[in-house]
Amino acid sequence: MARDFRGPPPAGGRPPQGEPPRGGGPARRGSPGWTNQPRNPLPGHGGRPLPPPSPPQQQPGAPPSRGGRGPLRKPPPGRAAGAPPPTRAAAPARPVMPRPAGSGAGGAGAGVHPASQAPRDGRVTRGPSMPDWRRVGRATRGRWKAVLILLLVAFVGFGVYLDQNMTRVQALPADSQASSSGTNYLIVGSDSREGLSAEDEERLATGDAAGQRTDTIMLLHTGSSGSVLVSIPRDSYLPIPGKGSNKVNAAFALGGPELLVETVEGATGLRIDHYVEVGFGGFVGAVDAVGGVDMCVPRAIDDPKAGLNIQAGCQELDGTTALGYVRTRATPGSDFDRVKRQREFLSALLGKATSPLTLINPFRMVPLASAVTGTITVDGSDHIWNLAGLAWGMKGVSGGDGVQTTVPIGGSAGGSNLRWDRTRAQALFGALQNDQTPPESSFGP
Repeated sequence: MARDFRGPPPAGGRPPQGEPPRGGGPARRGSPGWTNQPRNPLPGHGGRPLPPPSPPQQQPGAPPSRGGRGPLRKPPPGRAAGAPPPTRAAAPARPVMPRPAGSGAGGAGAGVHPASQAPRDGRVTRGPSMPDWRRVGRATRGRWKAVLILLLVAFVGFGVYLDQNMTRVQALPADSQASSSGTNYLIVGSDSREGLSAEDEERLATGDAAGQRTDTIMLLHTGSSGSVLVSIPRDSYLPIPGKGSNKVNAAFALGGPELLVETVEGATGLRIDHYVEVGFGGFVGAVDAVGGVDMCVPRAIDDPKAGLNIQAGCQELDGTTALGYVRTRATPGSDFDRVKRQREFLSALLGKATSPLTLINPFRMVPLASAVTGTITVDGSDHIWNLAGLAWGMKGVSGGDGVQTTVPIGGSAGGSNLRWDRTRAQALFGALQNDQTPPESSFGP
């Protein structure tokens, strides 16, 4: 039933006369659609009755109306006018899904559709969405930071462990009067058989001689002028404090590392800051730990005394072959060739040991550090970071930026003893004392 929302009629219950009827609305008094039938009053209108709805007036010549809903439309083809529209087939009833156990009034929320859990206060809830990549990125960075911290702690802990397991001796004289600029390392290759079994001595051709001597003596200077590596031939005839004059390796045999350091300081005028001694076992272990060292051998060498039989050409030397290579004197230059091979091989070894492929590979770095620190001997004041400084200085030499040379020799001092060229030797060590690059004229063979 249509309602008239135009408001209550004026006082007296009669609409104003002469007002034209509004299209589609109820007819007013006096119009053909007006009736005098009783009307029920509606609440809220003061008991005044409202006129009932009446059909709209039909204009002459206009098509018949349908109760104010507009003109009739033409029936669709195939259906006569006034015929009821065809009914649709009843849709099949939807199957009723069984309600899960625990649902309904007695269930504690089990089996309830998620839509029924939506908030009733007008809030809009979001469904499943993609992960927040900013939150994921922060979580990933946090994990990487934790991993890096753990690696740093492990690295520091491993360094402390190695530092505590190094062998230390009193090598640097407490009353040394020598002074110089820069940093000086005395590197000694000892022929000590300590720690080697009878099978190792036979395999490495080291013999079973008691005691220890120095097959290798080198001085590494590092400073603002770069790195300079100087070989001191073991047959150098020098004054030994309290022992007269003798070969420099006799100082090591007579008084150990401390007497050797005193002898070198007296002959060069340089203050020795760090002492590093490596035995046969540590040398072989270090070479094997880095996977061998590539060397270009200028000529074939066959030396049964050193256990060496090697062909000419570039090749990779393992620990056993490398030990014979740096010990042999079976070449025309004898000891001069040997000290040159020792410098070249030590530079190549430390260059590979400090390469990124070795440092980031725990399967090489851990055995290398263990082999070196297990058989190395340093002064009581030296630590693992001093060895890192030595490796860094040797890396400069192997890279071609440093200088490699031998003490200049002036002739023989009788027998196999070698006498230094004092003038050129003073120029060489004087430049190092002032942390300057030595002149090429001071270089030895």
